[in-house]
Amino acid sequence: MYAIIATGGKQYRVAQGDVIYVEKLDAAENSSVSFDVLLVEKDGDLKVGTPVVEGAKVEGKVLQQGRGEKITVFKYKSKKNYRRKQGHRQPFTKVEITGINA
Repeated sequence: MYAIIATGGKQYRVAQGDVIYVEKLDAAENSSVSFDVLLVEKDGDLKVGTPVVEGAKVEGKVLQQGRGEKITVFKYKSKKNYRRKQGHRQPFTKVEITGINA
């Protein structure tokens, strides 16, 4: 059994027990979160939502709030003495999928 969920402008294929990294959610660590389901597969039977499957939810538990690896953004224009150096660390939420209710 698996489901397709959408969060943070991205879609994820999840099954029970999966650990995924999603865009930062407003939820404390060890709290529960729920996601709307776009598609669910159970025993070879597909249910596709328009846009979400009615009555279906994916439950998850927030394991960690964190920030990703640092990347360096460097802008440069030749012969113009233009240089800009900037760093960025993308925030994320680590979620464990605890159940799929369909």
